[in-house]
Amino acid sequence: MYTLTQLTKSTATFALIAILLAFAVTATAQPGRPPAAGTVTAVVPLTAAEAQSLTFMREEEKLARDVYQELYKKWNLTVFKNIAESEQTHFDAVGTLLTRYGVPDPAQNTAPGVYTNPTFISLYNDLIAKGMLSAQDALEAGALIETRDIADLQTALSATAKLDLKRVYTNLLNASFNHLEAFQTMCELVTPAGL
Repeated sequence: MYTLTQLTKSTATFALIAILLAFAVTATAQPGRPPAAGTVTAVVPLTAAEAQSLTFMREEEKLARDVYQELYKKWNLTVFKNIAESEQTHFDAVGTLLTRYGVPDPAQNTAPGVYTNPTFISLYNDLIAKGMLSAQDALEAGALIETRDIADLQTALSATAKLDLKRVYTNLLNASFNHLEAFQTMCELVTPAGL
């Protein structure tokens, strides 16, 4: 027979175990929330749609970086250099998510202008052709990229509940709005009236 003290200790032990288990389940159910130091959490797999969206965004960020690097070489406009560096950061952030979820990377170690998605091959060629016509056309190409990126990121955001994907997509979306504004401002400065 248990004494009152033994029952109280036993009940307290079971309550502590229940609380710890509940915390562990909560931590694993929220992949976007960083785990506590030393905690191992399971990563909830992506849905097929989330994996497809992530690989799409990886190549879209690569497209932006590749085009801006080429346009910087041609026109030596700092806006292209700065935004290309930002796109590299975005590309890396999406790559980290691909690695975390074990999704094959469509853009790992590929040369500029090389994509697995044929849409991006065509876009790259069209944007480079436009961007080589004039500095104004190059800036307009940048605005086109950011406008498309904004729409695609908004779609990706609405199609996932995973906090880590939402955080990265939101950061990329905010940056794309800033990039679009930068290109539009520069377009006004290099128009014939502004020269």
